[in-house]
Amino acid sequence: MRIPATACRTWFITGASRGLGRAFALAALERGDRVAAAARTITRQDFDDRYGDRLLALPLDVTARDAVFAAVDAAIEHFGRLDIVVNNAGTMSSGMVEEFTEAEARAQFEVNFFGAMWVCQAVLPHLRAQRSGHIVQVSSIAALGGFPSTGMYSASKFALEGMSEALAMEAAPFGVKLSIVQPGGYWTDLYTGMTMTTPKEEYAPLRAELEKQWAEGSIDSEPQLAAEALLKLVDSDDPPPRLLLGSMVYDLAFDISRQRMATWAAWEQVSRAAEKAVPAPGSAG
Repeated sequence: MRIPATACRTWFITGASRGLGRAFALAALERGDRVAAAARTITRQDFDDRYGDRLLALPLDVTARDAVFAAVDAAIEHFGRLDIVVNNAGTMSSGMVEEFTEAEARAQFEVNFFGAMWVCQAVLPHLRAQRSGHIVQVSSIAALGGFPSTGMYSASKFALEGMSEALAMEAAPFGVKLSIVQPGGYWTDLYTGMTMTTPKEEYAPLRAELEKQWAEGSIDSEPQLAAEALLKLVDSDDPPPRLLLGSMVYDLAFDISRQRMATWAAWEQVSRAAEKAVPAPGSAG
């Protein structure tokens, strides 16, 4: 069924069955927008019946490129267009970098990086044609820097952000906006559902130290607060290319940036001495 175009906007949200993705979907539906809610396991029964045809539930494994394109086509067929695309689907694998098997490392990237990339590739032809749209990449505090036991997760989010910065510049001439959102801690199942590597005994002291740091547990926020921030982001006529969600991640971003700038400044002489322009080898000059 095709919904007639109205003043409301149409969202495509991955990882929409729980956590932040579900909060984003509900916030959009509650304001009267339309939502194509995609997740590995999702049905209409996961949401209130009162949303009617404004909600399209799409079972989707974002690691399957052909399935992603088919899901986007289904959303376009149902709603006629897409206005906001939220790449929220993600998983977390915990372990020291040395401990990861090839399969475990690739699995982390398949969802967090390639899944988002496939969605972007699938939606861009439609957004370019209508010369409008807003892609929101849900990254992480882990993309601010690498931390012990989250190196592979950080790597996948760093990759997502590098790709997204380039994509933002490529899409801008067609009227398509892109924002990277870096959330702090929220009460989702990201940690409870994470996979673990097989631990090496050599890292036992480091793990013990990390356990001491985490002993008091996490004090996180309700996903609804992130959803409220997301609505403000997509409602803006001039949305930022990056948005930090939470005081902790905000402060950490500035702390890490200051530390990096101080290190760069301390090594400025070495950095500048490593460059001296010369003619290309073999040139007449």
